[in-house]
Amino acid sequence: MGEVRLKIEHLCKTFGITKAVADVSFSIKKGEVHALIGENGSGKSTLTNMLTGIYTIDSGKFILDGREVHPKNQVEANKEGISIIVQELGTLSGLTVAENIFLGHEDKFTKFGIKNTNLMNKMATELLKKYGFDRIKAGEIIDRYNFEDRKLIEIVKATYFEPKIVVIDETTTALSNEGRHELYKHMERIKKAGNTVIFISHDLPEILEKSDTVTVLRDGVYIDTVSSKDIDEEGLRKLMVGRELEGDYYRKQFGESVKDEVVLSVKNVSVPGLLEDVSFDLHKGEILGFGGLSESGMHEIGKAIFGASYDRSGEVITSDGTHINDIPTAIAHSIAYTSKDRDNESVVMNESIGDNICLPSLDKLKLKWKFLSDRAMNNFANEYAKKMSVKMVNIDQFVSDLSGGNKQKVVLARWIGKDSDIVVLDSPTRGIDIKVKQDIYNLMNGMIKSGKSIIMISEELMELIGMCDRIIIMKDGKISGEIDRSVEIGENTLISMMV
Repeated sequence: MGEVRLKIEHLCKTFGITKAVADVSFSIKKGEVHALIGENGSGKSTLTNMLTGIYTIDSGKFILDGREVHPKNQVEANKEGISIIVQELGTLSGLTVAENIFLGHEDKFTKFGIKNTNLMNKMATELLKKYGFDRIKAGEIIDRYNFEDRKLIEIVKATYFEPKIVVIDETTTALSNEGRHELYKHMERIKKAGNTVIFISHDLPEILEKSDTVTVLRDGVYIDTVSSKDIDEEGLRKLMVGRELEGDYYRKQFGESVKDEVVLSVKNVSVPGLLEDVSFDLHKGEILGFGGLSESGMHEIGKAIFGASYDRSGEVITSDGTHINDIPTAIAHSIAYTSKDRDNESVVMNESIGDNICLPSLDKLKLKWKFLSDRAMNNFANEYAKKMSVKMVNIDQFVSDLSGGNKQKVVLARWIGKDSDIVVLDSPTRGIDIKVKQDIYNLMNGMIKSGKSIIMISEELMELIGMCDRIIIMKDGKISGEIDRSVEIGENTLISMMV
């Protein structure tokens, strides 16, 4: 390791009045995992999106192996030896697994204008087997696979042609522990082959363990590049935020009693192939956590409670006896839900920040004549966007223009504004920087103190241990264990229930 693979020189990108990347210059070496970190909106994804042809460059240059490159799209980037695994879904619905893997490279399987589907499927099957993903079938429509499996397919898509640079943008936050280990394995393979990984993550222990070098951006500006072995988490935090972080992440109190009052009862809930006979109660002022491995069923819990699982059986009943069987009933009875699949299920990407924040609260924003007030909507959206510190031009900016972390802030802002009594949070800190994580945990503390009840679904074990009054572990669609909040609980206690 030592020879320069990529030089970034005076790179700039502006969106409206926002300087997303401002005169950034640094180098990345061959055969290294080079981490790129910073708070949400610091410019990490903008920089790599320019490198991979998703965004155009305003000014500056990328020099790859001594030659300037400026791909205009991802296909051109692939031809230059650059690929990316994005934070959200990077596969296209309606296409097969094989068609997604070879998207933009169909010419390999086309002769005289006719595509050889059998050959494409055969090559995709060989790749999936090589990667250890045999259970994924090349000829099946990709929509049959869940979020996690589609990310695994993206790993194949982004790396099978041995690119010189692979950008991994917040991908680990979308994966279970098993999926992460698969990704780490391929990162190591890429590195050993003399190629380079640009690794974006908010998980500082992960950054220090898996990267060789770390570059820090703040508000679009280059701050520093350091060796991972020469710095610790606290040092990285200081570089990222420019100051000491105050207070603790998690709740300090242990042994507090939860109120007996039940606000939601889930009875014998099943979803074919996903959940089997799940029952539990949620108490007033409680944070009830759900954890488990991939395919455990924990993510389906949130959908089932919110009335979004259309083939669900069993009962979800509020304290006033209302049966929740659909989303409008859930919202009308003060239940909020944020999905792990943010872009497809939690926000409307091609609508404004303001419209997204106001959407669940339109009833309370109506005037007495039943008309919506533009002033009331603007004031409401601005209030909650500010409360969540959304980095934006203004509330008229489209959500699709935001970084992943700022999209998550919009998701949370809309439900905080709704002031729901029961809030189901599926992976609420996915793709969120350390400062905003702290803010979200403080927000959750405030909610339960005011009598709200929270269901928190998370693959982060320390998050569950640190925040929840009670943790339910899922395995194979069933409840495999339950444990109350205690200072003695460790990750191994939970893992023993998962496997």
